[in-house]
Amino acid sequence: MTEQRRRFLKMLAASAAGVAAAGCAQTPDRGMAASRGSQGGGSGERYHWRLVTAWPPGLPGFGTTAVTLADTLREVSGGRLTLQVYAAGELVPAFEVFDAVSRGSVEMGHSAPAYWKGQAPTTQLFTGYPFGMLPAEFNAWMAYGGGMELWRECYEPYGLVPFPGGNTGAQMGGWFRREIRSVDDFSGLKIRMPGLGGDVLRRLGATVVNLPGGELFTALQSGLIDATEWASPYNDLPLGLYQAAPYYYFPGWHEPAGSIEIIINRKALEALPGELQKLIQTACTAVNHQMLSEFMARNVQALRVLVEEHGVQLRRFPEEVLKGLHKAANEVLDELGDANPLAGRILRSYREFQDGVAGWQAISEGSYLSARDS
Repeated sequence: MTEQRRRFLKMLAASAAGVAAAGCAQTPDRGMAASRGSQGGGSGERYHWRLVTAWPPGLPGFGTTAVTLADTLREVSGGRLTLQVYAAGELVPAFEVFDAVSRGSVEMGHSAPAYWKGQAPTTQLFTGYPFGMLPAEFNAWMAYGGGMELWRECYEPYGLVPFPGGNTGAQMGGWFRREIRSVDDFSGLKIRMPGLGGDVLRRLGATVVNLPGGELFTALQSGLIDATEWASPYNDLPLGLYQAAPYYYFPGWHEPAGSIEIIINRKALEALPGELQKLIQTACTAVNHQMLSEFMARNVQALRVLVEEHGVQLRRFPEEVLKGLHKAANEVLDELGDANPLAGRILRSYREFQDGVAGWQAISEGSYLSARDS
């Protein structure tokens, strides 16, 4: 166990102690979902859950965050809540996580909200949207701007309760087998990009496909796709995407805050004692911030390896391309909001919060970064 991990668990254990003390007198309200996966009785009852993910086994950042969550909950609950983690394909395929948790086949999932636009079009708005807020802004909206309430409203019809489960930070724009010099270069391009970013590129003439992370390298190498986005250097490096596409574009206009989710079957969650429910909330909040810090720290070295050791060619999208993407993004978002009342309310809340924090960001971080880097 690393020193960083010890500190992380110690922090959560201190929080857990207070939660457990407050809830020790409560009697668990056990429903069918809990009784199927529990042992013992009274306040010491043990719950054994399954957590399925949308990530390849052991993938740094994404896959390891789910394991960290499981380890954390086992330790801070004193073994009362244990999670068996299954990577994509080990129990259910990557793109069936939502349905498996919704129907109660498993209790918990770790995935990206953008993957579920087919089941619920509004969920993709909670991965972050094109030219939207950065992670600190997004987290503030979720916690204090009404975002969490709207997110839970989206999932309520499907028997799911969402929690923040990680964040990649601002992502890269993707891997391309050929250069992008104008908006016209997207026409006919076969690209993997889920969610709203994919809708934007489709509007510009691209052929958009959705593939799980474990299939990206083969698809890119074989020519099934011409380009793909995934995340950022730390997570892109182990997938080997640089071996199939030499151009690595930035900025990640499509996901400035790559929010990852924990989704829990509502009946299973409500069957837990109150103190264990609170521990889940606390642990999800902790891994959400931990993952963001991990990506920030690891991207530096990973980008250096990609450029200096593997000869990756960094490219910034031309200004005219970004303007074209921004225009198309606004059109896609406006149409979604007009067609779906809940999406309209989410977009209004998101945009109002973004407009509000933009002024403060310009005064605070924006002006500081300009001064620091001058």
